[in-house]
Amino acid sequence: MPRKAARLIGVSLLGVAGILIVVTAAGLGFRAYRQHLAAETLAIRSPKGVQEGGFVDIGGIKQWIQIRGEDRDNPVLLFVHGGPGGSSWPMSSGWRPWEKHFTIVQWDQRGTGRTYGAAGDTLAPTMTLERMTQDGVELAEHLRTHLHKDRIVLVGHSWGSFLGIHMVKQRPDLFSAYVGTGQVVGRTTFEKAFELTIARLQRLAASANNREALAELAPVASQPTLTPENRLIADRWSNALGLPPAGGFQLAGPIPPLFMPDVSLLDLYNWRKGVAFSAKYLTGRNGPMFQSDMASMGFRSSIPMFFIEGDADGVTPGEPAEQYFKEITAPHKEFVWVRGGDHFIPFDRPDEFLAELMARVMPFAGN
Repeated sequence: MPRKAARLIGVSLLGVAGILIVVTAAGLGFRAYRQHLAAETLAIRSPKGVQEGGFVDIGGIKQWIQIRGEDRDNPVLLFVHGGPGGSSWPMSSGWRPWEKHFTIVQWDQRGTGRTYGAAGDTLAPTMTLERMTQDGVELAEHLRTHLHKDRIVLVGHSWGSFLGIHMVKQRPDLFSAYVGTGQVVGRTTFEKAFELTIARLQRLAASANNREALAELAPVASQPTLTPENRLIADRWSNALGLPPAGGFQLAGPIPPLFMPDVSLLDLYNWRKGVAFSAKYLTGRNGPMFQSDMASMGFRSSIPMFFIEGDADGVTPGEPAEQYFKEITAPHKEFVWVRGGDHFIPFDRPDEFLAELMARVMPFAGN
């Protein structure tokens, strides 16, 4: 290659590298600016407020929690996130109004977010329902001491609703009320979700006049058992027919996770890694949600029970939860259908969810 041509290529590459550096710096600067604005928007300024985050010793490891609220005298609400591995604090900016009425605690569970980032894959042998239930109990005990409360409200979402039921069953004395949303009750939840998926695929195939799809889906629809073979058929036609995700998947509040204050790029990386890591041990046909059944734990509860379910939830359909709920005996219980609500009501309808908490749960929350 002639020396002149090589020089031109070198100059061009340096120019491209320079542009990339400038663009990256500008992007990081814009992100820092947006995070600063978000911090101002979300800041707790009340004299009796609490705004803290850090690691606490739970279950023999460091686990991350965030605590926010405008008045330490308010009831404490522990939000047990879903996923599993789906840390909720990076997408909870819509909960700012909740903090006027509750002290909100968010917890990166074992294998999740910052907790995963601190320990990594060494957690693998401990990723069990039993260990994580005990983690939740230890956290509740810590919060009771740290925030000077006798009992706290537990809100469980999706996987967190499954874990949350186990927590309140094990130590009801720690909790003033239980609230489930996207409630998982075991295998029947996912069998119902699969039945709805097949029905959606049939509608798509019919609208596309896809006779091959209709022929292959018909025997599955007649007996929608969640077998590996039927799952393969559903996956095949989900891809071929372009089935949209069930439930909406609205995973961001008014402030996107990328611009949330104190959320680093490493946090976002560990968030994604934690979801994949936790899924290996807690989901699928061999995971506890599929293998366990809430009915086997009995239906008696010594604390008030509330289920808030979206009637358009295709991820954890509410019908199995409603059937389970009917069997529950408790000092007080209420089942609430949110019309048009999907799987992520606390995130995409935070004001509506808060209204239900205030009207139904607050009278039992104590302080």
